Amino acid sequence: MQPTPVRTETAHFSSGLSLLTSSGGPNPMEAFPQPAGPRPLLHGLSELERNLVLEQGRRRVLYRGATLFTQEAPNDGIWLIETGRIRVFYAAPTGREITLAYWYPGNFVGGPEVFGTGTHSWSGMAASNSTVLHLPGAALRQLVTKIPALAFGIIDGLTFKGRCYSALAQMLGTRSITDRLAFLLMHLSGLYGVEEEGGILIAADFTHADLAHMVGATRQWVTISLKRLTEQGIVSTRRSQILIQRPDVLARMPGVRKDA
Repeated sequence: MQPTPVRTETAHFSSGLSLLTSSGGPNPMEAFPQPAGPRPLLHGLSELERNLVLEQGRRRVLYRGATLFTQEAPNDGIWLIETGRIRVFYAAPTGREITLAYWYPGNFVGGPEVFGTGTHSWSGMAASNSTVLHLPGAALRQLVTKIPALAFGIIDGLTFKGRCYSALAQMLGTRSITDRLAFLLMHLSGLYGVEEEGGILIAADFTHADLAHMVGATRQWVTISLKRLTEQGIVSTRRSQILIQRPDVLARMPGVRKDA
């Protein structure tokens, strides 16, 4: 089987990345609603500061399924997601995988060794066609000494990742599979929830396979469980999106804290 193609190119920031600046037009980094999530990494930077960051980067265009980095491989900095979605996961020696998180435009991946020392603790791949900007560790270290807003963005991002991975560890270690799904839905609603008429919409596309990877179950089990929750009037599904109609009921399910 041929590996998924990956295209790599140097970013021409003077003309090709106006989408990352405040020069007008849609900014895909801010298009995805993340009310309780981390702020975009470049949020709060002046146009000059953004240009200083972008000048140090190298753009990669990845097709869906392409590997961005692998666990235990040498780490060299971070990747800022411009478009698409990156899945971060851990692969056991047996081949079993557990998804840690899906990251969207504005987020960065590649930590926790953001300054390019050590090795990757997990792997990252493109869950959809994606564009990322690689910021080498040495260059990033210099940038954060000059741009305080960038340093705060990295701290905020690492803090948010720590919360996500802590919640995942608690979920996998202390809950049944049924409780995990309820906990995950509440957790995702806290991260990506947008209030709508009729409930809280998880404003992110998660397939049944995506949810299964995160709770350690099969896709078929997730499909059956969501159908059961739908019949009970607790949730409803819209293609790859989920509307939580009764968050109060979901929160009362075993193993789900109110602050999940």
